[in-house]
Amino acid sequence: MSVKRLAALQYRAIVDRALPLSRVDVPGDGWIATVRKALGMSGAALARRLGVTRARVSQAERAEREGGITLKAMEEFAAAMGCRFVYAIVPPEGRLESLVATQARRKAEALVARASSHMALERQALPEKKNRAEVERIARELMEDMPPDFWTGE
Repeated sequence: MSVKRLAALQYRAIVDRALPLSRVDVPGDGWIATVRKALGMSGAALARRLGVTRARVSQAERAEREGGITLKAMEEFAAAMGCRFVYAIVPPEGRLESLVATQARRKAEALVARASSHMALERQALPEKKNRAEVERIARELMEDMPPDFWTGE
């Protein structure tokens, strides 16, 4: 196994460990306001802990709901409430490996379709069963080698 492949597998394992986070929905009020209210902490109390104005707390809560808050600000607000801010990028369903497999299959299908059309013009088309087997073989190779153009086009 190549070093590049081993590194990719290690990174995938890190992402896969974050999958339980993907089942958490952001509350309608956002995390800052929700945690603050759950703690029974007023906006003014949070502002004092941060050394900012109450208006800044309201602004940050609104910015979070609208998707305009920075990660640094989320970390600061979490720490001021005695919490820890976490974030992750996770695949929409299943493991990261399934995204790689899907892309490999797309590229393999495109390669086989291109070759099949040329072969058909020369009356050398392969049966569908052989085409499917070739797609699977090429997809496995693509997943193993992941050429530089793996994520571009089909």
